[in-house]
Amino acid sequence: MLTRAVKKGAGYVLNGEKMWITSGSIADVAVVWAKCEDEKIRGFLVEKERKGFKTYDVHGKWSLRASVTSGLSFTDCEIPEENLLPGVSGLKGPLGCLNQARYGIGWGALGAAMACYDTALQYAKTRKQFANKPIASHQLVQEKLAWMITEIVKGQLLALHVGRLKDNGKVDPSHISMLKMNNVAIALETARKARDILGANGIVDDYCIMRHMNNLESVSTYEGTNDIHKLVIGERITGIAAFV
Repeated sequence: MLTRAVKKGAGYVLNGEKMWITSGSIADVAVVWAKCEDEKIRGFLVEKERKGFKTYDVHGKWSLRASVTSGLSFTDCEIPEENLLPGVSGLKGPLGCLNQARYGIGWGALGAAMACYDTALQYAKTRKQFANKPIASHQLVQEKLAWMITEIVKGQLLALHVGRLKDNGKVDPSHISMLKMNNVAIALETARKARDILGANGIVDDYCIMRHMNNLESVSTYEGTNDIHKLVIGERITGIAAFV
């Protein structure tokens, strides 16, 4: 939150930089959170053609390669008063956006987990070794598959429960933190177990596992790391904030 917005005449002047912004260089409008002179965080709409606003793309990613990821820079970028987001001050605005994103991730991670599980299951039933038996007949392979589907179903039930709380206006940020933290963690472990079942074939692009695994490594930390979510849950159950 080092980006600053200073009042100037009938508008504001932005200076600062943002990093790891999805679709930042292809979007026509950016939503930018900055600290004003009163130290309050406010949101601004910044059009792509604004003087002093520049974007650049991040290259060389091993994860989320299909997504355009950008940096945004603001150098004496003048913004009119009407571009200030009304009725939002402080962290409530950006954190509200985060809660929506985290909720979606709680479901999306399960899709990646299911893809890895199904790939491993089909492979185990057709890959034959040792007396021409499918590796699905081995106890340790079945143990991995049983773990995967059990954790996926538990994650689905958690997502369904949080969704129902959300529909009824009863959801708390700690519920969403638990959903995101748990489901991404089990999805990543599912990908790793699936890779193990496929052996060397698990790393080639004939199968989806390494793609999902690499992407889930990013998902594990974006929109809040596990550590942050544990602190959100910890504050909810103890009533004591441990963020500072």
